[in-house]
Amino acid sequence: MSGVSRGERLHLALMGRTNVGKSTFLNFLAGQDVALTSPLPGTTTDVVEKTMELSPLGPVVWLDTPGLEDMTQLGPQRMERTWRVFDRADVVVLIREWGTETPAEIEARQEAEKRKIPVVTVYNKVDLNPPPTGIDALVCSSLDTKSRESFLSHLKTAVLAVCPESFLDPPALVGDLLPAGGLMVLVVPIDLQAPKGRLILPQVQALRDALDHDAAILVVKEREYASALDRLKEAPSLVVCDSQVVLKMVADTPAAVPCTTFSILMARMKGDLAQLAEGAAALDHLQSGDRILIAESCSHHALEDDIGRVKIPRWIRQYAGVAVEVDSCAGRDFPDDLPRYRLVVQCGGCMHNRRTMLTRIEQCRAAGVPITNYGVCIAKTQGVLRRVLSPFPFALSAYEKALARAETRTV
Repeated sequence: MSGVSRGERLHLALMGRTNVGKSTFLNFLAGQDVALTSPLPGTTTDVVEKTMELSPLGPVVWLDTPGLEDMTQLGPQRMERTWRVFDRADVVVLIREWGTETPAEIEARQEAEKRKIPVVTVYNKVDLNPPPTGIDALVCSSLDTKSRESFLSHLKTAVLAVCPESFLDPPALVGDLLPAGGLMVLVVPIDLQAPKGRLILPQVQALRDALDHDAAILVVKEREYASALDRLKEAPSLVVCDSQVVLKMVADTPAAVPCTTFSILMARMKGDLAQLAEGAAALDHLQSGDRILIAESCSHHALEDDIGRVKIPRWIRQYAGVAVEVDSCAGRDFPDDLPRYRLVVQCGGCMHNRRTMLTRIEQCRAAGVPITNYGVCIAKTQGVLRRVLSPFPFALSAYEKALARAETRTV
């Protein structure tokens, strides 16, 4: 429980032209050799993730990218990987040399500005190319280890000044739905995909968030849920379940008790729950031959009756009553040809940061493709979406409006 997932860390993209000293700079920050360095251009061949503590921001992920203006044989492929980092970055740290700004550096800065990603510029190699005395800029020599602590202090100040507010005051996963002293019931099935001896990440996060908000927690499996409710003297303040047992949970939960799913909670914290609720309306208008994309955050070995590869496609086909085609992607992969899809169903995104999730939602919006997520989609196909969206009136309203618009278009 003490670990922080990559999806919860601030993502800092380290960018700059080839051989400006990005990897050396990263080693300078870490105080150890965490990245391979060489005077040869193109040493960094792919985006490399390095995690470290950057107090008071806490755990962060540095995304060390291949150099801009890479003229090697694999340069175009490396630049494609570098440019994709904009989909994940919360802050861009642009490494430059004083007195020069190349076209690629200008293009990177403009791309960040277009995407509203803050940029912190660091002038490296000042031992070779010093700026004028008294200049107000972030300057360093990555070879001068004695200046590390002083520079780190200035870098933290600069990053804090532009850091997204959500990392300084992160949104609650579930705590804002619970009164102090309230009781939350978690309905947690244990299946083949649950890690042995552990709970999955959203369940752990919900436990911690509820404790941080002074709530009590009762954790049960779905078979024991109804009898556990009967033993309670007072109704719980909130019930949260795994999406795979949402139908049973709703059936066993009194109408006056708010309830939802872990995946819907993640959709609110990581993305745009209102737009994901709107996207579910597309399930009412699928036609035979339509293509659906199942997008997973993590790469895993699909087991029998896998939730994304087997169960959700089956539930969608049963609900729509038509034969739809289903593709899947995993990890950082996300297709460029989105318009070919009638709907995208994104997982909860516990391994992605908020910017990645919002970027995917925006990509789908720009392509004119509805997007929803696992929890919203499953609840829709099980006929209980309104019930599990009831704790979130803004999302329920967006869903109802999307249904009304779709009905108007079909009349």
